[in-house]
Amino acid sequence: MDSIGFSMQRWPSLKQLHYLVALDEHKNFNRAAKACHVSQSTLSTGIQNLEEMLNLQLVERDHKSFIMTPIGIEMVERARNLLSDARDMMELGQNQGGVMQGIIRLGCIPTIAPFLLSRLVKACSQSYPELELLLREDTTANLLKQLEQGELDLLILALPIDVGGFHCKKVGSDPFKMVMRKEMAATLHTPFEYKELPDQSIFLLEREHCLTDHAVSACQLREKDKINPFAATSLHTLVEMVGAGLGTTFLPQMAIDAGILSNTDLVAVQPPGEQASREIGLVWRPSTTRVQTFYKLAELISPLVCKRD
Repeated sequence: MDSIGFSMQRWPSLKQLHYLVALDEHKNFNRAAKACHVSQSTLSTGIQNLEEMLNLQLVERDHKSFIMTPIGIEMVERARNLLSDARDMMELGQNQGGVMQGIIRLGCIPTIAPFLLSRLVKACSQSYPELELLLREDTTANLLKQLEQGELDLLILALPIDVGGFHCKKVGSDPFKMVMRKEMAATLHTPFEYKELPDQSIFLLEREHCLTDHAVSACQLREKDKINPFAATSLHTLVEMVGAGLGTTFLPQMAIDAGILSNTDLVAVQPPGEQASREIGLVWRPSTTRVQTFYKLAELISPLVCKRD
């Protein structure tokens, strides 16, 4: 009995694990301490105590910098998983009063967020006033990492993508259209083929935006010489470039419905081939206790995705 009691007293605390993870993320003791809302000495002492408890060197220090030891890197990953499970456990207790209560930390990609989130927040506040959505916009890769690390609860992403071990639920389909100036559209057949377009006349987003791969694949664009080497950072930049007469691009119907072409001379036409679209889906950790909440949010989001104003 004494040995069991002693071993439990020597377990690392979640606070110590939090300090270690923060140090790995911020790569600086001062910034990590600020992120944890403690002094630098408190954070440093907490990590040193953790090392003494485990009898391991997790951080290799010198007077100016530090690196994580190989065992330290492994400990960081294990700590992230433990902290994520601890958050899920706290959620289970905090949300016993009702499914649609509390806070959901929701991440969304930039090619969806501006055209959906304001309507979602409005619909959620009307239908579920006790549920608060905290929003974050970022790329797919970054959002998936934040979900894995427990920093976000739920993601709205464009599919198909590899979501690994996460759970995913589709909520709707978002067609692609080609957008161009009226003068260009008047020169094309109906339906037209990509070979009718000038070389380097199709503008796309930077590769970190999954919409580029989705559009190229769904719209069956195989003529790579038609793609301009310049890559835009946002859909609004693409619209500006096309509006200046530089070429054409792909836009999701969601953005068009939201008015991205308002006050322009641009028209949306059907891309070559069969109806092309991307799927919109919700993604969450399998360990979460809030699956019922996410399914109800899916019911709320689905008509917003498919709505054609």
